[in-house]
This record gives sequence, structure tokens and C-alpha cells, in this order.
Amino acid sequence: MHLEPIFPMEPVASIAIPDGEEWIAQVKWDGVRVLTYADDAGVRLYNRKKNERTMHYPEIANIQDYCSTSSVILDGEVISLGEKGRPSFQRVMRRDGLRNIDRIRSTAESVPIVYMIFDIIYLNGMWIDHKPFHERNEILSRIITTNEHIQLVPTISQTESLFNAIKEQEMEGIVLKRLGSPYSIGKKREDWLKVKNFQDIIAVIGGFTLRHNTVSSILLGLYDSNGALHYVGHTGTGKMTQSDWRELTKELTEIVTGQLPFNKIPQRHKDAIWVRPEMTVKIKFAEWTEGGALRQPSIEGFIEYPPEDCLLDT
Repeated sequence: MHLEPIFPMEPVASIAIPDGEEWIAQVKWDGVRVLTYADDAGVRLYNRKKNERTMHYPEIANIQDYCSTSSVILDGEVISLGEKGRPSFQRVMRRDGLRNIDRIRSTAESVPIVYMIFDIIYLNGMWIDHKPFHERNEILSRIITTNEHIQLVPTISQTESLFNAIKEQEMEGIVLKRLGSPYSIGKKREDWLKVKNFQDIIAVIGGFTLRHNTVSSILLGLYDSNGALHYVGHTGTGKMTQSDWRELTKELTEIVTGQLPFNKIPQRHKDAIWVRPEMTVKIKFAEWTEGGALRQPSIEGFIEYPPEDCLLDT
């Protein structure tokens, strides 16, 4: 049977951590969502948008190294650890953005990845998405052998304690799952909740400012339901080296336009240089202001993402 890619189940955002023995918590890893499909046709990897990533992560594609069955769909997050052993979104995007097989092989040594597996949807010719989470999790523990590139995401019953530990480590957050929850393919369900230590979005770059001929800040936008791009803030900070800023300057210069991409000129940036709204970036921020802008935005990493899908949450 040839398995077609599916859209994964997604958690619902929450600010509260539910009580009760029916809930467990898992670390919310900051990386790339990847589903692994193994069947008679071989092994294929797809991200949450159903874009193939088999070539990008050969460590995962060799499924016989870590899985005892050859007919399966696994769900997990590909991460790359940076400073202090914390996952770095920018590092994993260095792998995810590559297209040349030789570059992928060479970068695999300098940017190693880990596949953090947290669910199973299909097993030995049968869909098991209807089974409760605790049963699916038990199946994972039986068929997966961990190694340096493959890990199972632990389930923690002390939900508040895990969230406090995440905050101390300055990591992204936790996902809470009801033990009896099915896997709702392509849906958001309150059986899964995400509680973040900070917020993040993927935004469109609509312009930039220069200092000493190098980009000093980027202007960020999100689309409304009518297709208008709204300015939501700017940032010149984040996980960027001087080399990264120089490379960004080169890339943005190539898409400069005389046409304003936003629905109106940002008052503080009338002299900004406009670009075609083609590049997208993952932004970490503290909260939304009452005026509809991001507070304390900073760059997490650049990502290939459809600009038209960067939407205001109305």
C-alpha cells in the first residue's frame, strides 16, 4: 500500500495548564515537524505542509536503523541542538533550506539533527489514529530503538513542574495531551494543548532599514482576510551573526521594489526600503500590544513558508 501524506494533528493554544490524571505533558521542541512514511514503496519524509523532506534528513530516512516495522507513519519534530544543549531553530533551518545533496551530506556533520518522535498513526497496514494516545505511546516504546539521531519524547505527569523547568531553561513550551485522545488527522483539537513560554509567528518581510550599508532592521507584516499586508512591527535583534546580516542584506537587495507592500506606510519607517513580500521569518515575541504590534520581537530564523499563509489572527 502506498501511503499518501496527511496533515498532522495540531494542538490548541492555551494559557492554562489543565489539572487531572487524564493529562500528561511533553516538551514542545522548537524545530521542523516531520512525518515519516514507510511502506512497500520505501521511506518518505514530509513536513506539516506536505512538502517532501526525504533528501534533507538521511538520518531519519534509514528507518531500519531504529524501527522494528517497515509499515508505519511516525510523527515528530526534527531539532538541532545549539548552545547549552537547547534546540536552535536557526540551526535546523540550515539543514531544512538545503537543496543540493552534496551540501546536505557535508552539513549533516556540522549540523547534526535529532528526530524527536511523539506519535504513531499507522502500523502494519492498519490506521491506528482512533486508538487513545496512551496506547499509541506504548506502541512507540515497543517498536522504536533510540540512538544519537532518534529519540522518543518522554511523557511527564507532573505538568506544572515540567513547564517550570522549561521556563528555567528558556525553551519554547510544553504540549499537554489527554491520555485518551485519538489522533485527529489535519485537525486542531482541545485534547492537545500548547502552553508557550513565549510566543512566535511566521511573518512576511516587507521592507528594511540600513546602517553602514548593512540591514539594521526588518519590517514585518501579516495578511488580513482581504489580502492586505498589515505592518506589525520591526526588529533588528535575534539569533543573527554579522555574516548572517550581510547575507540578509544581499538577499533583500535582490527583491527591492518601489511599490509599498503594506496597506499603509508605517509612520516610523517612512524612509524604509521596500521589498517584494516574498521572504518569511520566524519571530519570537513577548505579546501583542493594544495597537496590534509585536512587543519585543526578535529573529528566530528564516523559513520557507508561503507568504500568503502569514495571517493576522482575527
